[in-house]
Amino acid sequence: MIVDWFYHEYLQHLIESLVDPKKRVSFGYLIFAAMIGLAWSAFMSRHSWRYGLSQGIRKLFGKRVLFSQSARADYKLLLLNHGFLLLVAPFFLSKVALTTSLFFLLHEVLPSGSAYFSSMPFWTVSVIYTLFLFVLDDFSRYVVHAALHRIPFLWAFHKIHHTAETLSPLTVYRTHPIEAVVFSFRSIIVQASCIALFVFIFGEKVDLVTIYGVNVLLFVFNLSGSNLRHSHIPISYGRILERIFISPAQHQIHHSIMRCHHGKNFGAALSVWDYLFGSLHLSEKNTHLTFGIKNRSKRGSHNLFTLYVQPFVEASREVKILFRKLEEIKKDIINVT
Repeated sequence: MIVDWFYHEYLQHLIESLVDPKKRVSFGYLIFAAMIGLAWSAFMSRHSWRYGLSQGIRKLFGKRVLFSQSARADYKLLLLNHGFLLLVAPFFLSKVALTTSLFFLLHEVLPSGSAYFSSMPFWTVSVIYTLFLFVLDDFSRYVVHAALHRIPFLWAFHKIHHTAETLSPLTVYRTHPIEAVVFSFRSIIVQASCIALFVFIFGEKVDLVTIYGVNVLLFVFNLSGSNLRHSHIPISYGRILERIFISPAQHQIHHSIMRCHHGKNFGAALSVWDYLFGSLHLSEKNTHLTFGIKNRSKRGSHNLFTLYVQPFVEASREVKILFRKLEEIKKDIINVT
């Protein structure tokens, strides 16, 4: 039974994730990212383009990057978390069930009727829906990501992602299973909400504008080098565009150990949320970044047992602190009354 599950479920889904355009780390996106990264290194080199190209190859494929202790921990977390999510996925709230529930809730809140704009052209509805879903999905990623940093209980789990000291595209999977579950629920809630709302307003003529089954905007984002955000090639978009889109260099700043970079650039694709909420940090020229968590003990930083168990220890400590504060507030209220 275990062998069948491994071959027909685990291995099949793992291989599909490397070829499926819906996955950010599929081979097509990785190849385009590598081409963009190498071209950038060659073009931006202060020396010859050959020297820049060789530096790009070293930063993307060098032994110190792909086979570092940090990178090896990334690969192990990817393999283990993939199996974990497959096992718990059947217990997740169904997107179809949530969509249906929200649709009927809208009918109860607005009993006057639905499909107010059912006469609108199909292509118009599809364009609006595609854009709305992309923006809402990106905003929800910003909110959840900021919460993971600013709420101590959640930071205990998200901290695992920031212990990476070398970055590669697979660092995106360097997450604690608890964080993976949080983002899975985020995705289900966002997609179900959008579908229910648009079907209620526009009727059944709701569909995405897609390329290979992927939201066209997300496809362009992935194809334009999104995987280079977790790399050592600091591609900048310039001061104007970086107020709209998160560049690879900006996300690398997010991973920096420098104090002035802490709590900056939470955005996924769009940086407008960082701009609006005061967490934007534009890329900087000629700045050497060190990744990881400052003052964190090197011992066990990339050990699987530590990466999985330590967050629960820190989270339980934060819960105790919270309850202690609540007790103090309760005593203060009783004393006042």
